[in-house]
Amino acid sequence: MLAVRTLSIMKRPITMASTPSTPPSPQSLPSKTTSLRTLSSKKPRNILTNPIPEEDSKWVPLNLSRSELYLPLTFPTGQTFRWKQTGPIQYTGVVGRSHLVSLKQLDNGDVGYYFHYTTSDSESSAAKVALLDFLNVGISLTEVWESFKASDKRFAELAIHLEGARVLRQDPIECLIQFICSSNNNIKRITMMVDFISSLGNYLGGVGGFKFYEFPSLERLAMVSEQELRAAGFGYRAKYIVGTVKELKSKPGGGMEWLAALRKVDLPEAIVSLCSLPGVGPKVAACIALFSLDQHHAIPVDTHVWKIATRYLLPELAGTSLTPKLCNRVADAFVRTYGKYAGWAQTLLFIAELPSQKALLNSTEEKSPNSKKRKLGGITKVPKE
Repeated sequence: MLAVRTLSIMKRPITMASTPSTPPSPQSLPSKTTSLRTLSSKKPRNILTNPIPEEDSKWVPLNLSRSELYLPLTFPTGQTFRWKQTGPIQYTGVVGRSHLVSLKQLDNGDVGYYFHYTTSDSESSAAKVALLDFLNVGISLTEVWESFKASDKRFAELAIHLEGARVLRQDPIECLIQFICSSNNNIKRITMMVDFISSLGNYLGGVGGFKFYEFPSLERLAMVSEQELRAAGFGYRAKYIVGTVKELKSKPGGGMEWLAALRKVDLPEAIVSLCSLPGVGPKVAACIALFSLDQHHAIPVDTHVWKIATRYLLPELAGTSLTPKLCNRVADAFVRTYGKYAGWAQTLLFIAELPSQKALLNSTEEKSPNSKKRKLGGITKVPKE
C-alpha cells in the first residue's frame, strides 16, 4: 500500500531556547470562559486521598514486558501532551475520557497501573478496557519489530537500545486539537495550550502536583471564542481551533462519529478528510491518523524525517531540499521498507534523533565491550582508550 500524497511541509515541534509567553490561567479569562466549567451536571469524581503506592506489589501489573512498553520512550516523545511525569518512570493521564490513571515501570520490567478514584466493579473493568485500548495492546510490538529488523539492519541495531517505544491509540478529538496546537510550535508552549484546553473539562483530581481533567466535549469547546483563546496565548491557532470545532459539530451524526469513521477508510481518504478541517495540513493529518485513527502506515513527513530518510532510505536525495513532491517519495520509501506498520518504525527512528536519546545511545555505545568504533543510528562514537 502506498503512503498518502502530501501537499505541504510543516516542521515537527522543537524545543525553543527562549521562554515563550505563558497563557493566563483559566480563572483570569473573561467570565464566559470561567462559566464553562459549571455547565456540566456531572459531579466531580470521588478522588482517593491515599498517596500513590510506592511498593511495586501494590500496583496492578499489565503483564507487558519492557520490550512491549517502556514508558519513557512512549509518553514524553511528542505523541501526546496530556500525560505528565508524576514520579520516577511513572506517568499519569486520562483514558476513556474520564478515567484518571497512573502507570509505572516496575523493577521487574512490567508496567503497573493505578486508578485514582473509587468506582464500581463494572466501571473499574471499563476503565481497564479503555487503558488497554489506549496502549494499543492488541498489537504485539515484539512481532512488529522483528519484521522491521529483518527488513533493516540499522533498525535492528537501534531496537536493542530503544525497545518498548509504542504508538498510542488516542481519542481522535483529543489528538486533533493537540496537533492543531502543535503547528509551528515548541513543546513547552504546546503543553501549556493543551493544559488550558483540558482545564475546560470536568476536574478529576490532582497527582504529583498536576491537575487532571476530562477533555472537554465539542459542546463545551464550541462555547470558547477565538478572542478568549487568543487572550490565552494561542495566537493564530485560536481561529483554527474554533473553526475546526464548528466544522465537527456540523458533521452528520456528530464530529466524534465522523472522526471515528476515518479509522475504517483508506489512508488517502482519511488524510483528505482531515485536511478539510481548518488548521490541518498533510503533516498534522498524518500525525492524527497515526496516533488515533489506526492508520499505522501514515508517515508524518517533516524536516527531521527528511534527514532520516536521506541518510538511510534515499541517500541519492541527500543535499536536496524537501518539497511536497519529495514528501511523497519519503513516505513511499518508509512503506516499502517497513510495510503496514511503517508509521511505528518512523516513530522509533524519530525518537532516536531526540537529543536525550542520542545521549543515551552514545553512553550505551561507550560501554560496549565488543567494538571500539561502531556506527549506530547515524552516530559514530569512538570510546576513549
